[in-house]
Amino acid sequence: MPSNAILEQKKQIVADLAEQIRNSASGVIVNYQGITVEKDTELRKALREAGVKYMVVKNTLTGRSCDECGYGDLKAHLNGMTAIAISEKDPIAPAKILKEYDEKIPSFQILAGYVDGKTLDADGVKELASIPSKEVLVAKFLGSIQSPLYKFAYAVKAVAEKLEAPAEEAAAPAAEAEAPAEA
Repeated sequence: MPSNAILEQKKQIVADLAEQIRNSASGVIVNYQGITVEKDTELRKALREAGVKYMVVKNTLTGRSCDECGYGDLKAHLNGMTAIAISEKDPIAPAKILKEYDEKIPSFQILAGYVDGKTLDADGVKELASIPSKEVLVAKFLGSIQSPLYKFAYAVKAVAEKLEAPAEEAAAPAAEAEAPAEA
């Protein structure tokens, strides 16, 4: 039977992981079996640069943490060599980065995830990864707003130029009549 110190240590790990999951925007669980050290280092670097925490935690401890946070459905996916990637701010970042590795490495596999209080299966996580980033969506939205405004401004300018043109044409013959003719 494990000692009280070990049990307390495990309880602390569960509590810490549950707190991270509660405070996160999203998370993804993967099976990292078969990934090389080189690819794993690249993966961890990409996740770290995106502000995503990537951890290998025992499946039982991850399962208990998920239970505490209301993501008990994820326990069914905690088999084999699993890791969890958690993002506090960007809900798409973990899915997007891990999807790249899921496609590159045959043995690396997205298992499940969560976002906005809902659990996702592997297909749901991959679908989440296909959503453009917030910055791209904002830029597209602003572009769609600007386009009609520009068209309106050009139309107003064209109308103004048409209204000015008859006045200029009327003034041009009068100016020619006043100018002395050169011989």
